[in-house]
Amino acid sequence: MSRVSIVIPMFNEARHIGRTLLAAQKAAHAADIECELIVVDNGSTDEGPHIARQFGATVLVLPGLLIGALRNRGTAIASGEWLAFIDADIEMPEDWLSQLFDIEATGQADIFGLDLHTPAAAPWYATAWQRRTLRPTTHAHYVVDWLPSSNLLMLRRWFDKVGGFNETLRTGEDKEFTLRLREHGARLLAINKSVALHWGYEMNWREWMGKELWRQGSHLQLLRTHGFSLRLLRFPMLSLLVWLLDFLAISALLDGFPHHAAVMVAITSLPGLVLSLRQSAKHHDIGLTLQLWGLHWVRLHLAGAAFILSLCHWNARRPARG
Repeated sequence: MSRVSIVIPMFNEARHIGRTLLAAQKAAHAADIECELIVVDNGSTDEGPHIARQFGATVLVLPGLLIGALRNRGTAIASGEWLAFIDADIEMPEDWLSQLFDIEATGQADIFGLDLHTPAAAPWYATAWQRRTLRPTTHAHYVVDWLPSSNLLMLRRWFDKVGGFNETLRTGEDKEFTLRLREHGARLLAINKSVALHWGYEMNWREWMGKELWRQGSHLQLLRTHGFSLRLLRFPMLSLLVWLLDFLAISALLDGFPHHAAVMVAITSLPGLVLSLRQSAKHHDIGLTLQLWGLHWVRLHLAGAAFILSLCHWNARRPARG
């Protein structure tokens, strides 16, 4: 019988880790495959490690490491032919493994990830932000350039082929990892026949903005590891343009040109509108479009701030928790 090793990085996830492990075990049982649970703890101060052990997981306690290093250390002790990486706050559906094994057997792809959604209890901004990534159900799966590591499934040989995750990245390690997999010939597939639930949704505005500021800090590091790329540069450059227009609007207002300032403000709202229209068109929901418009406007400003902070700390090596 084949064996899947499920590697889960964790930091203070006592609220979610039990649900995550139980769902993973159910999915392995439904697929009739042996399951090895490996939780790599980044120095939690809650009951997360104790709860993980109660579910039969092997727990490695490795404080101070970055997220890529946590996943690599867990993989180092994994014995499965298959590797799965999921976050500690993700509930996988029961048919997760069985449907992906079936797709892999047909030779359609090599690396797999399910779309994510939020539970019904999530606030509107967390739900809207997650819905923007959901793909139309007109197709059961989509070929993509990269996949997030909230859930990834692959044969072990693909991980070994690219040497695992980059251990120097504070964030964006999933995009960097799957881009390298694609460069080495792997075919990446996003599945939306069933979705995983993200229980670690942002519970307040401060948390949402803090996470986005952290996520956007990866652009400069990705440029350093992958070289100059318009694809990697376009969003940070767009965010800096928005900042420049804001500055011009404030200057025009202070100089007594309110009409010029209004034009600048209107222009700064256009990138967010374009992004929201592109992501919400498939849902045919004007309410979602308006919600995403506002969220993208905030995100663009956070991205500019994160990029500038990254430039100021080009050689910084500050640790981040997984």
